[in-house]
Amino acid sequence: MADFNASTPSSSTFYLTGIPSYEARHHWISIPLCILYFIGIVGNCTILHAIRTDSSLHKPMYYFLAMLSFADMGMSLPTFISVLQVLWFISREIEFNPCVIQMFFIHSFSFMESSVLLAMAFDRYIAICHTLRYATIFTPQRIAKIGIFTFLRSSLPVIPLMIRLTYFPLCRFHVLSHSYCLHQDVIRLVCADIKFNSIYGLVVLILYWGLDSLGIFVSYIFTLHSVLNIASWEERLNALNTCASHICAVLILYVPMIGFSIVHLFAKNASPLLHVLMPHIYVLVPPVLNPIIYSVKNKKIHKGIIYLITPKRM
Repeated sequence: MADFNASTPSSSTFYLTGIPSYEARHHWISIPLCILYFIGIVGNCTILHAIRTDSSLHKPMYYFLAMLSFADMGMSLPTFISVLQVLWFISREIEFNPCVIQMFFIHSFSFMESSVLLAMAFDRYIAICHTLRYATIFTPQRIAKIGIFTFLRSSLPVIPLMIRLTYFPLCRFHVLSHSYCLHQDVIRLVCADIKFNSIYGLVVLILYWGLDSLGIFVSYIFTLHSVLNIASWEERLNALNTCASHICAVLILYVPMIGFSIVHLFAKNASPLLHVLMPHIYVLVPPVLNPIIYSVKNKKIHKGIIYLITPKRM
């Protein structure tokens, strides 16, 4: 039998539940999940490759899109390995250190996705409201600095949570309620004062998710005000059409995230299946839908992908 007594984190092994009450159907459940993961990973790899190889896509908007695809990949790959391991190979054990690394990638890349969407909102604002200054504001050097800042801004706040977690004694059953490691799931197993992690985690969420969503909202107020001052309806529609893909990307990130947070905070007595499905939706929906949205709505991305997959004539 597994030893569930008090232990130091470094010697701990966690047991991933998968889909509770549906263990006999894990193989069948894994099929649609793996298909969605495959679509997300291949779609984002295709977007990245198209932007890298097509010189017509070497523009600020597409550099930001590449950052978004990179963040999607960072969310997909760590969870995909775990889900495949639990649902397909029935291997539910995960050591503490790999679990912490997985948590770091999931949480930091979800913050990064939010930060990139904020940068993309500012990009659309400058493109519509300050068109003549667009090229001078978003130079390649400045975009590179934004990318580095976005990565550091997203990853550094997560590190204190991960470090603090390594010092907590774990004295409850080491069973996690998902197919991968999340901080809010692991912290329930701690039998020590977790006030720092709880308060710090809430502050980080408010400062990052809250400020990012507020910044996106404010940028679109100014963008909409500028669009309404455009003379013709055709010009207004063209301007708004350039924002359509970004608005969809914002919604498919924030709606599952808000739903996941509500279920975790206020629906503790809800079905265990709901608590398991919401995190899967949270990490699956953006990586799967973002490439589809941008390849359909954006003609240049669409043409770049078609050119990429079309056999080249000798």
